[in-house]
Amino acid sequence: TGWMLANREPLVIDDLARDPRFKQVMTGENPVKSLLSVPLLLKGTIMGSLNVFNKRGSAGFTESDKRLLSIIATQSAQVIENARLLEEEKALIYMREEMEMACRIQMGLLPAKPPELKGYDIAGRSIPARTVGGDYFDFISLEDDRVVCCLGDVSGKGMPAALLMSNLQATFRGQDLANHRPEKIMQRSNLLLFRSTDPEKFATFFFGVLDGRRHTFEYCNAGHNHPIISCGRESRRLEKSGLILGAIEEAKYESGIVEIAGGDVLTIFSDGISEAVDTDETE
Repeated sequence: TGWMLANREPLVIDDLARDPRFKQVMTGENPVKSLLSVPLLLKGTIMGSLNVFNKRGSAGFTESDKRLLSIIATQSAQVIENARLLEEEKALIYMREEMEMACRIQMGLLPAKPPELKGYDIAGRSIPARTVGGDYFDFISLEDDRVVCCLGDVSGKGMPAALLMSNLQATFRGQDLANHRPEKIMQRSNLLLFRSTDPEKFATFFFGVLDGRRHTFEYCNAGHNHPIISCGRESRRLEKSGLILGAIEEAKYESGIVEIAGGDVLTIFSDGISEAVDTDETE
């Protein structure tokens, strides 16, 4: 095998006992007397060898034997590769089906439709960069004409981010959103996420409570993109922010509040929007 890897050509030995390359392996019980070995080559890569031993008769292996076995080896290498590619394709199809199922499950975790609140138009959309992703948004209706609006962005992409996103959603929805201050809810969410994830995993998160009676929006931000509130040509960011979730166990947060007037538009977004690039790679 070592000789075949080094030389990558057929090997013919009619008297193995007299060949100096094989003296170390020759014993009295070795049944191999003669050998013909050809490499299994595919696109310049050796994937094995085809070996035959002890040709009958005294003439030994001939050039015709070597040529015939080389043809068989070439065909065999392609057959083996085709079989390997078939298995890879089956695995890929299975994985794709699982990812599509995961996508349907993840999309099912997002709101099927926005809540209705008199005097307000509310909408949300998530488009993952891959089949599944780490972005998450939610609407949660509370009593007294209040709606919780939240958006999170988990580190990374793909299935690991999607799993952590589900954890974040469960963590946040498990809070008593109606009776606790936003900063306390965020602090508790950070603590739970810190204790249930690896240190290198984290998430940015923003949520606020829209009060349809007082026309206010009280919010708390954990390292997420600052939302923008605009009316006509004037716009400003909701500047209050704190540390990302899951980074430090005892992180502290503070809340902010803004008034919502007729015609105001509040936009909460992830970095998939702000870091999108054009054909010149400009954000």
